[in-house]
Amino acid sequence: MDIVIRAASVAEYEELGEITARAYLDDGLLDFNEDDFYLNVLRDVAGRAVSGEVLVADHDGTVLGGVTFASNTSPLADIAGPGEAEFRMLAVAREARGRGAGEALVRACMARAGALEGVTHLVLSTQRSMTGAHRIYERLGFTRTPERDWAPIPGLTLLTYRLEL
Repeated sequence: MDIVIRAASVAEYEELGEITARAYLDDGLLDFNEDDFYLNVLRDVAGRAVSGEVLVADHDGTVLGGVTFASNTSPLADIAGPGEAEFRMLAVAREARGRGAGEALVRACMARAGALEGVTHLVLSTQRSMTGAHRIYERLGFTRTPERDWAPIPGLTLLTYRLEL
């Protein structure tokens, strides 16, 4: 499949927000389902685009998924420290999974991080149950950093990974 990774257009924000929300909802990743406070964050692509770079995976004009890339100075960076960049909210539409869109989005983040002056590592947080994503990260050379695992809310511990660029 020919997948192009590019900046999301304003016209695609609502669609990408829904793809991201559906990915989390359909995979059972939100404790309170439709009532989960994080659902609005996932849908707020316009808000993320103000402080980070929102990328989409596009196949023949169809948005397959997206990701948000943030430098360590971005308010979107949860765990990135000096010399690190971070990506968040990687999501691929269910019908597009297994076609390389997720990996292409991660590779785009790797390239962006590598192009930033002074950035030597790319980091991310992930839920324990996101095993498909973990396989992508590990295949691309990310290593687990359990000493950095953290809990944004009580009862939800996020696993962390780091890649040396």
